Amino acid sequence: MDAPSKSTTSRTGLQVRLVARPADLPAPGDFEIAEVAVPDPAAGQVLVRNLFMSLEPAMLMSIAGVPGLPMPRYEIGEVMYGAAIGEVVASADPSLGAGDLVLHRFGWREYAVARAGLFRRVDRDAYSTPSTHLGSGLVAYVGLMDAAELRPGDTVFVSSAAGATGNMAGQIARLKGASRVIGSAGSPGKVAHLTGRLGFDAAFDHHDGPIVDRLREAAPDGIDVYFDNVGGEQLRAAIEVMNPHGRIALCGALDRQGGSRPDDGPGDLLGVIGKRLTLRGFTMSDHPDRAPEFDTQFRTWLSEGAIVHDETVIDGLANAPQALLGLVKGAYTGKTVVRLGT
Repeated sequence: MDAPSKSTTSRTGLQVRLVARPADLPAPGDFEIAEVAVPDPAAGQVLVRNLFMSLEPAMLMSIAGVPGLPMPRYEIGEVMYGAAIGEVVASADPSLGAGDLVLHRFGWREYAVARAGLFRRVDRDAYSTPSTHLGSGLVAYVGLMDAAELRPGDTVFVSSAAGATGNMAGQIARLKGASRVIGSAGSPGKVAHLTGRLGFDAAFDHHDGPIVDRLREAAPDGIDVYFDNVGGEQLRAAIEVMNPHGRIALCGALDRQGGSRPDDGPGDLLGVIGKRLTLRGFTMSDHPDRAPEFDTQFRTWLSEGAIVHDETVIDGLANAPQALLGLVKGAYTGKTVVRLGT
């Protein structure tokens, strides 16, 4: 973040810093919640009051400092970062004005001060709540359309399907012509949520016996697309049940996101070779051209009631570290956000 000018106001705000790097799941003592003075913006900067911030399982890997991530690790003693949406309070740059609603990466703090170019103005009237701008629909869309090359008539399996990205992936697959959409989740309640409110054709609890058996029961004719948020046993099961020329979009690795513990990988790759499968990792930044297309479709789907924006809201920045642990342990459904503003 840029060096701001000296504060001439008495405004203060909370921020969260990482103070220790745990070997596995962090404890409350690994975080520090501090109240700090909020400076005025210097020339070219803006001051933003955050309204909502996103919680994501990958944040635990950034805490652990796992190598190979497409984002930097959190540094000890520094304020954590993450997607957030807020309102411009004061501006010293003509590109943004007070009252503008902006997306940015300066989460984990109540106020953010930085160069105006690091904030993106969004439509205040696009959704009923600003937090919808933090949803994971675009990630799901890119994974399905570009990494998995979804085709009408495909049978699609989504792991961690009650989570932020998984629930979007399943719903979008259905809207884009999949013949059958199957999800895995971590509790009977979430399974019911998938087949009820979210419209999945079938779902199973991944704790209920061997995953490959549950997947074969849900997809007796095999699967064509696997949207992988988990890795580990679920990835190995999907490979075994995939039809020839199946496509796998590698989005997340929840099986190891409690720290640096490696999972067992995809296992024996002979099936991948024999079935001529495609496994493709991706990030949303690989396909910026998809954003306008998705935004238009998502607004239409919402207005028509064709898609559900599933969201869990946690109140207060002080509750964010504990909520992050709850997220990776499967405590919530849909997108999890922290409400900072009132």
